[in-house]
This record gives sequence, C-alpha cells and structure tokens, in this order.
Amino acid sequence: MTEVNPAASTGATTTSASSSTAINTAGIGEEFNNFLQLLTAQIKNQDPLSPLDSTQFVEQLATFSSLEQQVKTNVSLEGIASMIGDLHAIVANDWLGQEVAVASKHVAYEGKPVEFEVNPSLAHDQAVLTVTDSQNNVVWQEALDASSERHSWDGTIANQNAKAASGIYQFQLDLFKDGQPIAQTDAEFISKVTALGNEDGKLVLGTENYLTGDLATTRKISPN
Repeated sequence: MTEVNPAASTGATTTSASSSTAINTAGIGEEFNNFLQLLTAQIKNQDPLSPLDSTQFVEQLATFSSLEQQVKTNVSLEGIASMIGDLHAIVANDWLGQEVAVASKHVAYEGKPVEFEVNPSLAHDQAVLTVTDSQNNVVWQEALDASSERHSWDGTIANQNAKAASGIYQFQLDLFKDGQPIAQTDAEFISKVTALGNEDGKLVLGTENYLTGDLATTRKISPN
C-alpha cells in the first residue's frame, strides 16, 4: 500500500504534459514559419543566370514537408490529449465519492473499525482472519461469519482489554472449503474514493483510508 494523493500527482502530470505539448508545437511551428520565409526569399532572390539547383530544391521541399507533418502531428496529439482529459473527467464523475473494495495486504488503522470483504469470486465456506502489526506480531485472529458478506475489525487486541495503536496492519485471510484449505488471500477493504490519478498510463484511485488501486481491478460496491 502506498500512502499518496493521486489527485496531486494527476494535476502535476496533466499540467506538465499540456505545457510540454504546447511548447513543442510552438517551437516546431516557429521553425516551420522560419523555413517558409527563408525558402521563399531564396527563390525570389535567386540569380536568373544561376538558378537554384533542382537537387537542393527537392531536398528543401522534403524538409518543408517533414516540418509540415510534425506540426500536423503535434496538433493531432493535442486533440488526443484533450479527448483523454475529457474521458478522465467523465470517469472521475462516475467514481469520486463512490464506495469501493480495494484489495491490499495492509491498511491503516486510526481508531475506527476497519471494514472489509472477502472476494466474492472465491468459493469458500469458512474464512479465518489474522491481523498482524508492523513487528509481525499477531494482534487478532478470528473465524469470520460465513453468512455475512461484510466484516470488520474494531482494533481489539487478542487477550487484552485494549485497542491497538494507530498504525499500519496486515490482514491475511485463510479460506477453507469442506474443511480443507483452498486459498490464502488479501482482504478487500471498504472505503470511499477521494481522488483519481494516472500512473504509468493506468487510471488509479485513492481512498479515504489511504489505499490506492488500479481502476480496472477495483470493485465498486453497489448501493443497497
């Protein structure tokens, strides 16, 4: 788990990319105009008795064509970037504030119950939760109610009349079917989406409990 604010990262990335595209387009456009002026002046001022060499003329026209293509390409890229930005805005409106289940080995405990679910695609009839602290000490273990979809840990420490200190804890789920172990998996923590960002070309979300998740693999919780 990474404690980051994807929104800040996204803003910086988007601004930087837009500025870079604008600078590149402006630079190539200026170079393109300068080339046009120089070539036009060269043709106008050429010596009638010694006209511009046809080979040179063809080479310069090829350069002209290349610059023209670069300008068109950059304009097209600006359009694509704009469309991607619009798409991200649409996605943000659909996800921000929504309750999601984010799979993670670790979660922050801050004195409030930590809610989680077992991935519903994993067929099992029994699940055992083990919570460990940053020193790998087991602080809580229990068999979860198989008839309940959502579970929580309120911070209680096993065999102690006390609550766990605020910090990062690891949740491990051992799943069983007909008394036989079938899988060891991460809990899917329940929280609301507070931010969206772009990381290595993937949309990621940030939640109230500081988790981040790939949008493509994060499960949105349907309202009851």
